[in-house]
Amino acid sequence: MTEMKKTLWAWVEDQAAFLGKLGDAVYSYAELGMQEVYTSRLLQEVFRAHGFTVEEGISGIPTAFLATYGSGQPTVALLEEFDALPNTSQKPGIPFHDPIVGGAPGHGEGHNTNAAVLVGAALALKAVLEKHNLPGTIKAFGVPAEEQLVSRPFFVRDGYLKGVDFAIDGHIHSRFGTSYGIKSYGLISAEFTFRGKTAHAGVSPWLGVSALDAVQLMNIGYEFLREHLPPTLRVHHVTSYGGDQPNVVPARASTWYFFREQSAEATRILYQRAKQVAAGAAMMTGTSVEDRILSAVWPVRANKLLAEIAFQNIREIGMPRWSREEQRLAKAVQRAVGLDPLGLPTGIEPLQRATQFGGSSDVGDVSWVVPYVRIDFPAQPIGIPFHHWSAGVCAATSIAHKGIAAGVKAIAATALEVMTQPRLLTRVKQSFRRELGKTRYTPLLPPEVSPPVHLNREIMEKYRPAMQRYYYDPSSSESYLEMFQR
Repeated sequence: MTEMKKTLWAWVEDQAAFLGKLGDAVYSYAELGMQEVYTSRLLQEVFRAHGFTVEEGISGIPTAFLATYGSGQPTVALLEEFDALPNTSQKPGIPFHDPIVGGAPGHGEGHNTNAAVLVGAALALKAVLEKHNLPGTIKAFGVPAEEQLVSRPFFVRDGYLKGVDFAIDGHIHSRFGTSYGIKSYGLISAEFTFRGKTAHAGVSPWLGVSALDAVQLMNIGYEFLREHLPPTLRVHHVTSYGGDQPNVVPARASTWYFFREQSAEATRILYQRAKQVAAGAAMMTGTSVEDRILSAVWPVRANKLLAEIAFQNIREIGMPRWSREEQRLAKAVQRAVGLDPLGLPTGIEPLQRATQFGGSSDVGDVSWVVPYVRIDFPAQPIGIPFHHWSAGVCAATSIAHKGIAAGVKAIAATALEVMTQPRLLTRVKQSFRRELGKTRYTPLLPPEVSPPVHLNREIMEKYRPAMQRYYYDPSSSESYLEMFQR
């Protein structure tokens, strides 16, 4: 082990308790995308306290930020997401559904641990650069609204990735590993709003023009269209506004769509066909229609050489040692959701080429402009579903704290290895260009689109007052879990 890596390991081990508390605090805030006010403020305070320069509100997103340390090249981008999910509130360490606040948001995908890992990796890397007097720049991005796939296409569009040599992020998982190749689908998020005319629905409905009828016809029309589109597509929608009460013909109604396909161009085609269907629905009902793109992302691709470097570091670090109590909790929550009680993994899976699946991530655009890799760190029982209360059971416990420490080491060590070996960085860039081949990145996100900063505002205004009673003050106890064990 090199002296630089020894410095890195020592910093993580010394700061492990702090990083666990940081993840716990973010868990307690459980703020939905675009409304991560307390979360963003806390993370910015941590960066400033450790000597980073922080730019707030980048790309016009109030809770986004860029924390920078160092100077010169090479430059690494570390990308931390921290948003929660609706209706997944859950007391940590309780292996059955027991919300902190009924109906409130919660960290049903463990993004609180993602935040702690990426912040920790940036601080650990800074400690090594500082102690060993090394050149280089760390750019740590605060990434709001990953679940709505918003932030990173705007960062790319607005030039925040210019000058970056490579990028890394991390995500909570049951495994400790990584992969390479194309991992996910492209996506366009768009809302279609129809406008008509109100009338009394019982007395004189013929005087009204129903925008809700147009929404329903658009949705039905797209369902019939599916038969004539490639079977690889994923298209889903919700009625985001359908009127106020049944006896008033709705003068406004909206439907929100996610269009997903295996390539950016195929995704664009799905959206264009939807615009035609919407125009037809408007014509049939005598309404007008407007559509607004909320976000648009490319599929995620991971660089093979970066993945190989990351995997070697993962093997060197090894899987955390789980206690009997931790395995017992993991098996209990697995039983609660009908899974086999396999507990927490104890071995490391081999490096593999990714299998493209129907999910999406806003890091996709980043991965087509700079070499990129994602490291999955172990902080979840095997098989626990995301976007579900059960994913929060272990996300603010010693299981998560051990996983956070492992993730920090892996990400920081991978970044350090590439930053301190110029020939290796050159090879990474060359392999990235070979992987792209003839593909040229053209943003799916139109230049005139602004970030949808309104998202989730009403939900957080509804639940935040009750949730604030349970916000975690790290000075009050060793962990958030202790608050629920008194």
